[in-house]
Amino acid sequence: MNPQDWSWLLGIPVLVPFAGAALTLLLGRRHTAQRIVSLFALGIVLVTAVLLIRLSLHGPITLDVGEWSAPVGITLVADRLSALMLLVSVFVTLCVLVYSFTQDLAESQRLPVAVFQPTFLILCAGVFNAFLTGDLFNLYVGFEILLVASFGLITLGSTRDRIRSGIVYVVVSVVSSAVFLIALALVYAATGTVNMAQLALRLPEIDPGAAQLIQVMLLVAFGVKAAVFPLHAWLPDSYPTAPAPVTAVFAGLLTKVGVYAIIRTQTILFSNTGLNPALQAAGLVTMVVGILGAVAQDDIKRLLSFTLISHIGFMLWGVGTGTTDGLAAAIFYTVHHIIVQTALFLVSGLMERVGGTTSLVRLGSLFKAWPLLGALFLVPALNLAGVPPMSGFLGKTGLIRASIAAGGPLAWTMIAGGLATSLLTLYALLRAFSMAFWQPAAEQPSSGQLGKPDVPLTMTGATEALIVASLLITFLAGPFYRYAWLAAIELRSSTAPYVVAVLPDAERGTGRSHTGEPEPSASPTPTVQPPLPNPRGSIAPSATIASGTSPSPAGGRATAGPVTVSPAAGGSEDGNG
Repeated sequence: MNPQDWSWLLGIPVLVPFAGAALTLLLGRRHTAQRIVSLFALGIVLVTAVLLIRLSLHGPITLDVGEWSAPVGITLVADRLSALMLLVSVFVTLCVLVYSFTQDLAESQRLPVAVFQPTFLILCAGVFNAFLTGDLFNLYVGFEILLVASFGLITLGSTRDRIRSGIVYVVVSVVSSAVFLIALALVYAATGTVNMAQLALRLPEIDPGAAQLIQVMLLVAFGVKAAVFPLHAWLPDSYPTAPAPVTAVFAGLLTKVGVYAIIRTQTILFSNTGLNPALQAAGLVTMVVGILGAVAQDDIKRLLSFTLISHIGFMLWGVGTGTTDGLAAAIFYTVHHIIVQTALFLVSGLMERVGGTTSLVRLGSLFKAWPLLGALFLVPALNLAGVPPMSGFLGKTGLIRASIAAGGPLAWTMIAGGLATSLLTLYALLRAFSMAFWQPAAEQPSSGQLGKPDVPLTMTGATEALIVASLLITFLAGPFYRYAWLAAIELRSSTAPYVVAVLPDAERGTGRSHTGEPEPSASPTPTVQPPLPNPRGSIAPSATIASGTSPSPAGGRATAGPVTVSPAAGGSEDGNG
């Protein structure tokens, strides 16, 4: 079976949510029908994501939108990284959607419930498009879809606080989008293309100063999206005011789209960079500032918002190492954090439902009211703090080992900062647990039945599904880490399987659609077998990539060759021999 024959699957994650959004709008206030359509749409995307994971094991697969070849046309690409991010994101959005089925009824009579479903699906389409696109301008379009949908979600109910936070969110997002658009203009002026695969070939040929300016501007634009210090100040004031499902999906996915964009551009476009130390330094400051802000909070949603900012720093740490070990750890930690952080925000919604508030000063005796809620909070909290043997601990261990292998004062500083942040995270979350679950309640809540929790099964079920998924990553850490490792190798490979898949002829730019005949000029299939590491005590397995191109009957489209895993006895820590 040729994986490229299934390339049409790449259109489903974008088209189906849009179609579902249109249909839910037509259904108006038929809430049950809306929910069925939304579930069906995301269910289709979930099945598609599983298939793309399987297909991506044989190399990146591509889809030329409108049958126009890259770089003239827009190309959707599913490699190991994008397929993994798609699978995790659709699973999280599906859980949040189920959670929201009854949450929206508890918000307010003024809440426009009929608008939530289509807006949520549009948000999903933007997220999925951002993960699958192989074009910088289409990535910008994905961000704008996110902005429009998230503004609608963050202002649901039109309360004063939500309108205020929505305005702040939109202003900051528009500024970052403007920076991104200016960077795109510079990219096109300097290289004549915005296709990422072709940029990987042309950016090394332009003036180094211009290339570095483009890199800095892209990092600034993505840094705002990812809430990297000092571009993070908007997040704690924006997220906590939204309903729990909205806050959860924002915290779990929207910032990770920015992290994904950083990973993609830093590896594909700027592999030879001198900004890695600055990226690590930004990660260190983000970790420390974020967790210090969390320690000072007495509201559970604001506390979790600051921990969200803090742990973005761990992902930057991995990317900034510039090694395969560090990148694999960053990918693994990103997946872990998406699930755990979303679960914690959903738990905060349950706490508000039972206790009537999110203030830790007013909350109390929740453990007496509902012991299960204490367990639902404690498990992801310990996971986020990195308590052994949970997935958070494994991801941080990978980062530490990558820094030890890299060596130098900065590496040891990052290790010290990471350990201190983990300890402070544990302190902040255990303090919140003690105040919310053990201390006597300051007052009887005005809403919610303390001691008689009336929580719908959909809310608890969705939260439990995310917690089980986080534990599954822990129990199956070996296969998950191996997948992250191979994804990192694929991104850092000198043969660039991503580029080979999108541009099989390296400089194809005619924009011709598939002719049904193989191109006679297709290059012979190269085989690359770099010596890959299995260092003493390394978490990640070694691997050997055989990457090449083979012309397909459909217009010469080539696909990267298969990836095989085999034991290796030695090698360097960065995976490049």
